[in-house]
Amino acid sequence: MTTPHYTSEERRKRIFAIVGASSGNLVEWFDFYVYAFFALYFAPSFFPSDNPTVQLVNTAGVFAAGFLMRPIGGWLFGRVADRLGRRKSMMISVLMMCGGSLIIACLPTYASIGTAAPVLLLLARLLQGLSVGGEYGTTATYMSEVALRGQRGFLASFQYVTLIGGQLLAVLVVVILQQVFNKQELTEFGWRIPFVIGAVAAVISLFLRRSLEETSTAQTRNDKNAGSLAGLFKHHSAAFITVLGYTAGGSLIFYTFTTYMQKYLVNTAKMTPETASFIMTGALFLYMCMQPLFGMLADRIGRRASMMWFGALGAVFTLPILLTLKTVTSPFLAFVLIVVALAIVSFYTSISGLVKAEMFPPEVRALGVGLSYAVANAIFGGSAEFVALSLKSAGNENAFYWYVTVMMVIAFLFSLRLPKKPSYLHEDH
Repeated sequence: MTTPHYTSEERRKRIFAIVGASSGNLVEWFDFYVYAFFALYFAPSFFPSDNPTVQLVNTAGVFAAGFLMRPIGGWLFGRVADRLGRRKSMMISVLMMCGGSLIIACLPTYASIGTAAPVLLLLARLLQGLSVGGEYGTTATYMSEVALRGQRGFLASFQYVTLIGGQLLAVLVVVILQQVFNKQELTEFGWRIPFVIGAVAAVISLFLRRSLEETSTAQTRNDKNAGSLAGLFKHHSAAFITVLGYTAGGSLIFYTFTTYMQKYLVNTAKMTPETASFIMTGALFLYMCMQPLFGMLADRIGRRASMMWFGALGAVFTLPILLTLKTVTSPFLAFVLIVVALAIVSFYTSISGLVKAEMFPPEVRALGVGLSYAVANAIFGGSAEFVALSLKSAGNENAFYWYVTVMMVIAFLFSLRLPKKPSYLHEDH
């Protein structure tokens, strides 16, 4: 198919829409990841224990619980996006994330209100999980629909540029606050600061998203199957299962080498929290920069080929990378190994939203993308830290490495089911 000609005005509008949608995406994911990166500091405030691994297991459990809300968020916001519009769904999700961050920022500790503190923390994370569950599917759908044909891999990759950017900003805030406050001050009150920043940024994002143009049409929104589970599973169950299959491995390895890796370097490789933060800051920055490059590569070699490379390389290299990181003493070597792992993951993350969107028609696209991603992400991505730390606590940490490897083999096998030419998303908006 030849690349269509766009006027300079239309090209400018579409690129602005990509920037607007992805900017809101950055704020959403910053708010969500701040929890993971500051868990080392606020865990004692909500889960008193003499064992730091037990504290991290508890906070990882709450982190995983937030993921359990993602399928509900994927269904709810997918339905809103397909029936009422992508723009409206994105505005509601970022407003909900703002509320969750504000609640956590103001929470009393265990010392003040006892067991009510971790319960309230859990409720705030469930609210954030609901928001993020809807954010991914709607944003992926919107960005894939508004992207310029012929450059969809490149432009859609900016969803993960800003998703990773949210993580990177969270790590940067950790690094900055570590320079400003000592460990005791961060444990006592400093951990609240990033949640306040996130809440304020979410309000700004809300105004950004108000200016976006809608990509769905009245015809698709009024379709009898729009946003319907019955319509999704009756006609597109095979696509749904395929997306579940490769997203399971993609989510697991993504969270293994991003949010969990900081704790892994501290808790297993015995590095200081400051060293781990610096390593992850550099690694995440390079990872963010990789996304457009791998998106452009997918535009040349095809989305299916990129997904197959992801599964194959992940299956071969995950185990040796994690085993080497377990005993690494050089921060530079740890950095290189993590960057190599993230390069492999980039084959998937740069185009994951687009690959999913191409498998569903517009009347159930946001629902299909959001729900399939959220279910796989909740089961495999959200539990990554909890499973890893639990196996470590049980003295069998190596089992986690094999678990990730097996899931990468499964991701490769499901990638074989992807069509060589996508059935949907040929239309322009």
